[in-house]
Amino acid sequence: MNTDSAADHWLESPLGAAVLALETRMMQDELADVVGFELLQIGRWGDPARLCAAARTQHRSYIAPDATGSGAIRAHFDALPIATNSVEAVLLPHTLEHAPRPHELLREVDRVLVGEGNLVICAFNPWSTWGVRHHFASSGQFPPHAARMMSEHRTRDWLSLLGFEVVSTRRYLFAPPWTQHLFGLREDSWLERRGPIVASPLAGAYLLKACKRVRSITPIRPAWTQRPVLVGSAPEPTTRQAA
Repeated sequence: MNTDSAADHWLESPLGAAVLALETRMMQDELADVVGFELLQIGRWGDPARLCAAARTQHRSYIAPDATGSGAIRAHFDALPIATNSVEAVLLPHTLEHAPRPHELLREVDRVLVGEGNLVICAFNPWSTWGVRHHFASSGQFPPHAARMMSEHRTRDWLSLLGFEVVSTRRYLFAPPWTQHLFGLREDSWLERRGPIVASPLAGAYLLKACKRVRSITPIRPAWTQRPVLVGSAPEPTTRQAA
């Protein structure tokens, strides 16, 4: 079973379905101000049509190595068949966790995004109970697709190096990753409402919304077009008569 199929199977379980439901509701807020022609979801995570439904782009599509369905594109993560500077928004729903070369994927995202375009990343936090379960998973990976978990600090560093500015941050999944705590994963639960205030570093996952900043270049005037600067000045004449 490949990583995408394993993720699909996990997202159908009670725990995975609770995570996906919470993230789908979060996307309604984070994508509501995303406008333009194209939104691109890279990596399969549930139903792309539902996850990106709130975006106000004219067109939505998704890319994965085994993508299927309407608007799907099959391609490797580090060689996107997308024109440079052609996409207004990109969504990476837990994609960095299983991409073979996550830093190369981010470089490709930077390439295809237009200036001031939006990037939304969802990822699990390795310094949480979810990260502990991932580290000590006795059979396979947890969640099944996750080859690694990347800290928020590391993800921010990579984004900064590429010239992105993080404009919004959300931390969620404060309930431990076991089925008996499913109620705590609901958006209206006490843990999800109070967790960002009292235990933000212990969140099981985080969402970063970043903007691709494009710095303008100020041309330097050639030296020959500038007026010469005089050092000092000639003494002014005086009408005062000598005694």
